[in-house]
Amino acid sequence: MYLVCGEALFDFFSVDQASNRANTLNFQALAGGSPFNVAVGLRRLGIDVALLAGLSRDYLGQRLRQVLETEGVNTDYLREFDAPTTLAMVAVGADGSPHYSFRGEGCADRLLLEAHLPVLDQRVRGLHIGSFSLVVQPIADTLLALVRRERGRRLISLDPNVRLNPQPDIQLWRQRIGELVKHADLIKVSDEDLAQLYPGQAPEALIQGWLEHSAKLVFLTRGSQGATVFSRVHGSWSVAAQKVTVADTVGAGDTFQAALIAWLTEHRLDSAQGLDRLSREQIDAQLRFAVGAAALTCTQTGPELPYRHQL
Repeated sequence: MYLVCGEALFDFFSVDQASNRANTLNFQALAGGSPFNVAVGLRRLGIDVALLAGLSRDYLGQRLRQVLETEGVNTDYLREFDAPTTLAMVAVGADGSPHYSFRGEGCADRLLLEAHLPVLDQRVRGLHIGSFSLVVQPIADTLLALVRRERGRRLISLDPNVRLNPQPDIQLWRQRIGELVKHADLIKVSDEDLAQLYPGQAPEALIQGWLEHSAKLVFLTRGSQGATVFSRVHGSWSVAAQKVTVADTVGAGDTFQAALIAWLTEHRLDSAQGLDRLSREQIDAQLRFAVGAAALTCTQTGPELPYRHQL
């Protein structure tokens, strides 16, 4: 089983409908949050998965729990709080890329403390962390403590998924990502993330620095330009994006992340030792599997992650 850690929230998408009332806006609310999406994506790909997150006892928080249970995600690691659910207002650009505005200060997903961390047994093969839960408190320090505790015991994957709206202090992002990359075995990062974190610096040089720590593999996603993998043993190479009609790109990165983990799990290589055994051909197959999964998500509106049989 894989344990995904971080936020669960609702994305509110503006729905363009003709109305004679200037004071009326129409929205469609979709369950989301990057870690939430990765957990759902893993389950849809046939992987046993649980979510470690803070959920509100309010109506939206309980709807999030309902979605997880319906999808088959293990809910044993959820913690409930008398605090509201984070809301993300999403506007989609002409190229399909999402732009977020978060309402999350003091909300349930941020309230996890180190005292809430569970003792993990051998069922848990790996951990995934990412997005703004890495930098908003107190959950940020809680997840750092978890990663430090579990390093070397389980596969640890990281996706920075930088969101400056919940935490605009880019120096804080740099500091925390710089600490976490020392502990992660597998890293997925987008070119947009690196441009925000380290403007003007070559992604290749940054990633080579990450490979000097624990990371065996780093995947760099480039949107419509495809993706590149960097292997400590086998070097780096790229594959092109699949040509699809794009509805939007919401959830594509989360799908890519879930597909990377799912591929490793299917091939019984979901451990630090398993990463060491990967051949160049296996890494290439993993990369292409993730690119194909992400492309399928782009054909749907919102974070509609694919099922295994669709791939």
